[in-house]
Amino acid sequence: IVQNSLTLDGVKLLCCGKALRLAKADNGIRMTAESHGQSYDLVVDQLLVSAGRAPNVEGLGLEAAGVDFDKSGVKVNDRLQTTQPRIYAAGDICSPYQFTHAADAMARIVIQNALFGGRKKASDLIIPWCTYTDPEIAHVGLSEEQAKAKGIPVRTFVQKFDEVDRAILESEPEGLVKVHVRAGTDQIVGATIVARHAGEMISEITLAMTAKIGLKTIGSTIHPYPTQAEAIKRVADAYNRTRLTPFVKRLFARWLAWSR
Repeated sequence: IVQNSLTLDGVKLLCCGKALRLAKADNGIRMTAESHGQSYDLVVDQLLVSAGRAPNVEGLGLEAAGVDFDKSGVKVNDRLQTTQPRIYAAGDICSPYQFTHAADAMARIVIQNALFGGRKKASDLIIPWCTYTDPEIAHVGLSEEQAKAKGIPVRTFVQKFDEVDRAILESEPEGLVKVHVRAGTDQIVGATIVARHAGEMISEITLAMTAKIGLKTIGSTIHPYPTQAEAIKRVADAYNRTRLTPFVKRLFARWLAWSR
């Protein structure tokens, strides 16, 4: 969905590039690359390189303090203690989730554990993230591939925005809500939302996962109409319909026939 949006904006994507070569050209920069078996030879005006981040640990005296670190950052345990138990770390310096909101959540754990004898664990955090493309991509929990790798059987429910009235009215029908639940239950293990305001919408599912609220409860929660968040309720409704098994349908049919 995002790729189609970028293409409509005039962005040309050469994904999974191989054999990348750069050289000076009379009128810019020559770039040659291979993408999905096709070769490209282009001259571009400017080159923007996203090189990632490096932890800023130089000059802190970590070795003298007995704090272990490597090129990826400071090493911590699940309670955010470094290898020097009286020193804690939080945020990008030690977290695989390099987000401001993740650093804030980790800092709260450090305060509780370091100052008040808390036993909070970073692994208990349910951290959503959002990529601010147009439309946005928001995610929380496990993907289908991650759940499979962990041996967790899941069932997936999807609601596209081209069936949601508010999205249609606002000419934003491209997008979807995808929720994974543990098979045989309504326990949410992960979700992805692609929408103009996906980052605003993912919090409802994050709250449900944090409070251990399942899709069944979301389905019984009234959402104002028309809103794009109604798509989340529709996903929950889709789950609730699966509870109406053939056996339950036969029971209802018999009950209704008898009650007449």
